[in-house]
Amino acid sequence: MAGVFEWADRDYFLLAVGLYGLATLYAVFLWRRGFRQDNRVIYLLMLAGAGLHTIAMLKRGFSFQRCPVTNLYEAVTFIAWTVAASYLVIGLVRRFRFVGAFAAPLLLGLGVFALMPELDRHGPQPEFRPPLSSLHAALVLLAYGAFGLAGVAALMFVKQERDLKHNKARAAQAFLPSLQRLEQVTMRLLQVGFGLLTGGLVLGSGWLKQVHGVYFQFDAKILWSAFIWLLYLGLLVARGWFRQGGRRFAWAAMGAFAFLMLTFWGFNLLSEIHHP
Repeated sequence: MAGVFEWADRDYFLLAVGLYGLATLYAVFLWRRGFRQDNRVIYLLMLAGAGLHTIAMLKRGFSFQRCPVTNLYEAVTFIAWTVAASYLVIGLVRRFRFVGAFAAPLLLGLGVFALMPELDRHGPQPEFRPPLSSLHAALVLLAYGAFGLAGVAALMFVKQERDLKHNKARAAQAFLPSLQRLEQVTMRLLQVGFGLLTGGLVLGSGWLKQVHGVYFQFDAKILWSAFIWLLYLGLLVARGWFRQGGRRFAWAAMGAFAFLMLTFWGFNLLSEIHHP
């Protein structure tokens, strides 16, 4: 037992990714069966994975005595943890338990990406200095997690709509929520994520003022963050004011998160503020 407690945080995270992989394999079974079973297996796998994931983040935070959000490995693991934790809360409702079948592949992909050795590097000093900058980073990464779960809900919407069009019997027997409920969940998650992102960017601007004496700089990551903010603002405005919902809204939510994750690491590396 003593050897278990001596494991490094990456060992715990590796085990968590393994459980997310098992959940993904079980998700394939659920997809093939048309979600006609209300089974707790995927929820339990995700719960165990999230538990190990949490231990990994706590060990990393205590070992460095700071909020573990100072490099790409830690940022991606934080986003994945947010998705997993949010699913565990949503999954308490029986009708939304199968969100795990859509969230598990996302967590597996994020986990495999985070475990790339080149991402877990540290300079002589942390890239973010507490407390204001750490809170800024935490809020922004929590926002990304909310956007990721919104993308998962949007994927469920697309699948349910497709079944209603092409296989109504399968859709009627499935345990998936209604299209209206899925669209509402996607919208609420986007609103939560946008609020967190806005708060995080405001705190980041305050940190810039403290350290550099300005509220804004023409930095690659800052400009990218402003674009992401405008992108999600456009989604919310299109849905709230112009009633642009349904399939287009779902695809837009998925596409926005895919763009976020595919470009996040590149602009983070290009940032002179985050990588002086």
